[in-house]
Amino acid sequence: MPVSGSPAPVEVDTLIVGAGFAGLGLAIRLQRERRGSYLVLERANDVGGTWRDNVYPGVACDIPSHLYSFSFRPNPDWSQFYSPGGEILRYLQDAARDEGILPRLRFGAELTEARWDADGECWEVSTTAGAFRGRTLVVATGRLSEKRVPDIEGLGTFGGGVLHSSEWPDELELAGRRVGLVGTGASAVQLLPALAERAAGVVVFQRSAPYVVPRRNTMFSSADRAALAADPEAAQALRRTLFWEAEAGFTARIRATSPLSRLGATAADHLRAQVPDARLREALTPDYEIGCKRVLLSDDYYPSLSRPGVELEPSAVVRVDRSGVIAASGHRHELDLLILATGFTSTEPPIAGRVRGRDELLLADAWAGGMVAYNSTAVAGFPNLFVIDGPNASLGHNSAVHMIETQIGFVLEALDHLSATGASTLEPTRTAQDAYVRELDRRAATTVWTSGGCRSWYVDERSGRLTLLWPDTASAFREEAGRFEPGDFVRRLAGGGVAG
Repeated sequence: MPVSGSPAPVEVDTLIVGAGFAGLGLAIRLQRERRGSYLVLERANDVGGTWRDNVYPGVACDIPSHLYSFSFRPNPDWSQFYSPGGEILRYLQDAARDEGILPRLRFGAELTEARWDADGECWEVSTTAGAFRGRTLVVATGRLSEKRVPDIEGLGTFGGGVLHSSEWPDELELAGRRVGLVGTGASAVQLLPALAERAAGVVVFQRSAPYVVPRRNTMFSSADRAALAADPEAAQALRRTLFWEAEAGFTARIRATSPLSRLGATAADHLRAQVPDARLREALTPDYEIGCKRVLLSDDYYPSLSRPGVELEPSAVVRVDRSGVIAASGHRHELDLLILATGFTSTEPPIAGRVRGRDELLLADAWAGGMVAYNSTAVAGFPNLFVIDGPNASLGHNSAVHMIETQIGFVLEALDHLSATGASTLEPTRTAQDAYVRELDRRAATTVWTSGGCRSWYVDERSGRLTLLWPDTASAFREEAGRFEPGDFVRRLAGGGVAG
């Protein structure tokens, strides 16, 4: 409730938290279909999410551009097969402007608390830009929004600069500086070539070696782009082809022998071709099964490691002092700048500590053993709450946008059901949610993500469960998790009555 003397909360039908692909995608559908009032609450001062925040040199997507975009808003003008981050950001900015979403956006509105009001049957949301009240709350903050800073002894004492790859400053002088790059995931692999070219020296701290396969990016000519713009069906056909080509990659993730061997051979051949030094090649050879962590795409990461002035430290950082970094190997490296390409808090989203559902249940407590949700979207104990791009809704082989669109469709069906039945609230039964999660755990047990011998950001360290990825194909997600099943939900009618 508002404090006496403070402005009354702004009331709408649907509150959306986050203005990345998920939040904007839902907003566009609501706007186009005139499905009641809504607002998008965004803590930053622009749309774009991951692509707004990550502006380090070399940032790009590893999913083909024509697949990593809204199916209902195709873009025939992508410049490359794998577009750079800035181009993806412009795509989202253009979408928000052209679709009429900007008046519905509230920038600088970081959610500080969301609480279910059982009496009013609505969500009361406090933000840094004021208070809001909505019948439905949609959390669309994603999994790559909260930086992960490792707990390294003495990190705060380092005399040089320390920055996370998601907080790249507008102007960063690298010339003449000796840089430490912590991490060898997707961000580090994209960032290293620029560091190797500009800095006086680079030390790459590798806790575990990644699998890297050729990227083979290509540019689209003006004729290519004009042809796709003139023939929308050709653009859709290209998207379908890319989708099913990506789907074929899932068989390696369930450890099918031939696909797994082929993928492993591709990575091994790439390593041999690009790293002639046998000792360096050995240090860059992963000790776990391919696919257990995200397989990375790059044509210039390995060559950058062979450049003069670039050194691979094949162990993790264990301690930092004023002028240097000490690795687990015992080696000390004198550095001027430390860059943390250490990823994000993907399995324990901080926003879960700010959302309280029925009977004051904190979402973080409901997820204490790992994130769970019915159909990866609705959570028992949290009426009229939907989470997009959250529990078991990501992929290791195909486009996240396909998954997001599936979840948007689920949310819209649920909203239609509320409207058609006259119900005031809707939440999945605990029985239905538990059954869904048990089935996911069963499928996950046969995948490379849980049995491939690695430690990854896909798996919740508290429970050992695969909580980030959907352990099946993207097409199966749409078929199984994209359909709203009224029988798995409890409806509460206005005034408190309960309907099955």
